[in-house]
Amino acid sequence: MAKVKIIDVARAAGVSLGTVSNALNHPEKVRPETRRLIEETIRELGYTPNQSARMLAGGHNNMIGLVLPQLNHGFCLQIISGAQNEAQKHGYSLIFAVSGRDEDLEEQLLRHFMGTQLAGMLFQPIPRPTWTPRPNPTVPIVYLDAEGPDEGAFVTADNEAQGRLIAEHAASCGARRVAVIGCAHEGVLSRRVTGIRESLSTRPDIELEVLDAGEWDVSGDGFGLGQQLSRRDGAERPDFIIALSDVLATGAIAGIRAAGLSVPEDIRVAGCDGNPLAWSGAVSLTTCAPAGYEMGRKGVQLLVEMIEAEQEPQASHVRLGNRVQSPRTEDHPARRIETVRPFLLERASTRGAAATTSSAHRSPQVPETNLGAYL
Repeated sequence: MAKVKIIDVARAAGVSLGTVSNALNHPEKVRPETRRLIEETIRELGYTPNQSARMLAGGHNNMIGLVLPQLNHGFCLQIISGAQNEAQKHGYSLIFAVSGRDEDLEEQLLRHFMGTQLAGMLFQPIPRPTWTPRPNPTVPIVYLDAEGPDEGAFVTADNEAQGRLIAEHAASCGARRVAVIGCAHEGVLSRRVTGIRESLSTRPDIELEVLDAGEWDVSGDGFGLGQQLSRRDGAERPDFIIALSDVLATGAIAGIRAAGLSVPEDIRVAGCDGNPLAWSGAVSLTTCAPAGYEMGRKGVQLLVEMIEAEQEPQASHVRLGNRVQSPRTEDHPARRIETVRPFLLERASTRGAAATTSSAHRSPQVPETNLGAYL
């Protein structure tokens, strides 16, 4: 089958070649009814524009790329949803790829996306101690769930605030012995522990124990830790467990129930990271609101600002590496950080009659979240 060319579209639609070109590259210059005719003709003929040729002709690329480390966590799915919806509002399309937590593949994907002349990129790097932003990117780039020491654009979740929220909730429920489970020394998990410790440092009446054990994405680890803590003598058994991830929390609930105890009557359990994929357990889980959707939305907003800044007259810009960058001003700072704030989602895993504080001092009860808004 012969490849359909742009001249074939023009002939079939009965318009000039220039009109079809404008409809593809500068649609604001074409009357709506003509644009609809051309779009219908393109669909009927199966014409696919040559993106490289469009760029050489001065066309505007309206494609945003997104590179993620994984898709087995609701947080990443939320990022896609938030970014997709916000991109459409600004007239952009979104394509994404997943590295599978493989650093070599991550590098290949970044090089490929930057080489395809995308309008800009969103990038959630694989968590690692030595990560730094990419030097001299060839397209505008916003980093998600990461923050580097140098210039760049970053959208981060406030993990310390997530820890503080859950710890304050535990205190408001009348907890006296709080156990934290999870790899407390790792990345974002360590920042949640920092928030928990900070919140409870002013509460000498609450005994805090941090068990640096349990992979964040392994529910079986939570199950084992839940059983282990449940089998302690009453005086040593925690009355509130904070899991540093929701996967661990749901596993802990199952482990507590398997040991013959009840949640929340005997032990209350809360997660931290707002992962909807872990919310299908027997007891609905108290956790923090999902931050991924808002992170994706804010990431696109920041990226569009950067794209539009690069489209301004070149005289007002300076060159950095292989691309033009706005000068360091209050309007276009070289370093931008947007922080996504969490809020508490209180559910059955921490509700009950055991709280000793009055309802006036309880955390505000948030209605059950519509997961369709996040996934």
